[in-house]
Amino acid sequence: MSFAVVFPGQGSQSLKMMDGFLECEVVQETFQIAKEVLQVDFLAMLQEATADNINSTINTQPLLLTAGVAIYNSWLHNGGIKPDIVAGHSLGEWSALVASGVVTFKDALKLVKIRASLMQQAVKPGEGSMVAVIGLDDEIIVNICNQVAQHTNGVVAAVNFNSPGQVVIAGGKDSVAVAMEQLKANGARKLVVLPMSVPSHCLLLKPASEKLHEALAKVTFNSPQIKVIHNFNVESYDNVDLIKEALVKQLYSPVLWTQTINKIVSNNIVKIVEFGQGKVLSGLNKRINETIVSGNLNAYDNIAMIKELVI
Repeated sequence: MSFAVVFPGQGSQSLKMMDGFLECEVVQETFQIAKEVLQVDFLAMLQEATADNINSTINTQPLLLTAGVAIYNSWLHNGGIKPDIVAGHSLGEWSALVASGVVTFKDALKLVKIRASLMQQAVKPGEGSMVAVIGLDDEIIVNICNQVAQHTNGVVAAVNFNSPGQVVIAGGKDSVAVAMEQLKANGARKLVVLPMSVPSHCLLLKPASEKLHEALAKVTFNSPQIKVIHNFNVESYDNVDLIKEALVKQLYSPVLWTQTINKIVSNNIVKIVEFGQGKVLSGLNKRINETIVSGNLNAYDNIAMIKELVI
């Protein structure tokens, strides 16, 4: 039976999130590689008293890449079959690319660390904001953000189309605040300020994307062994230059998650397994398309259950 694997992105991290996999030697080995490459012990960081360090973008992104790859490695090591399609939400796309053989894990670690650093440098702490908008049509949100951006001469845009009725906006703090007032006045059921240190996927990240392009040019990419659906345009490529271009544009372009999931389903795939802690993507996916059969590989003990699901 065909199935897809999706990897969650920034915001899915939590303390002790890998505790359910610590008995797996392959997981330990994957985190050891990350420690050797980046000189950071992410497993130790996950056991700290507070989440301050894992919530810092410079740590969050390589941590989640490592977690996604570690879980995928444990799946294969224990007899799991390769999926037909992979995708990842924002940063999760990097885990998908490693799983597909496009880029080596070691190279991905270095690039994601650069990516995180460039993003943090592009917008100083406190100057940007991200807000989840619940219960309002996509078109209304897009129009309000466009109007506010013009009126304030600032940056605010819809950046994550997560599911029908759930969109995230991002931009400069002041412009986002004005947009929040307008969204509430136009019937938004709920507005949630997200604990993100960088306003991802908006034009404030354009300078970071240009520098990421330079870093990507120095690294060898391979044609995918598994089909990868890219966030920014819901396309799949065999050409490595187009894959790199997709990663560059992803930084300042919206994550089209609703379209991504519908694209997977259009390939006659309804079984979609989330490889990561929690069930954020699984919840979104079911709201996007009720025919989807969801699974969550978020603990080592779940591998046998997921094998049965994808048979």
